[in-house]
Amino acid sequence: MEIDLALLADAATIDASGKLNILGIFDRIGVAQFPAQHGRVTLVLRFTAGTSEIGSHEVHIRMSDPGGAEVLSLNGEIQLVGGPAAQNGIRVPHILNLDGLVFAGPGMYSFDVKVDGEHHVTLPLSVEGPQGRGAAA
Repeated sequence: MEIDLALLADAATIDASGKLNILGIFDRIGVAQFPAQHGRVTLVLRFTAGTSEIGSHEVHIRMSDPGGAEVLSLNGEIQLVGGPAAQNGIRVPHILNLDGLVFAGPGMYSFDVKVDGEHHVTLPLSVEGPQGRGAAA
């Protein structure tokens, strides 16, 4: 299994036909002060797999602060199912809304995604305070 799409956005939806709709892709946010609470970060992933990988797979998402300390840890499961359309491979979009994340200070935060214990992708998120946006010290 692979992850062929991974990003952070303001919002995302998956319609009835499986089409992924994404609004406001970003990799940095600016805040007025710390600690800072962000209303919503949407983690968008698309899993791809062959028919031999049909079944259940464990997914682990970990968010780390600039020092590497764990801020958030989520464990879940994705179920891949077959069918006539699966002959060309399976693509499963997934969105995860993370509401009210708190950032203690400025720096590079990261979201790491593992599937079945194997690391697949790291998404960086730069959080900048007033000094990081060109304000006077």
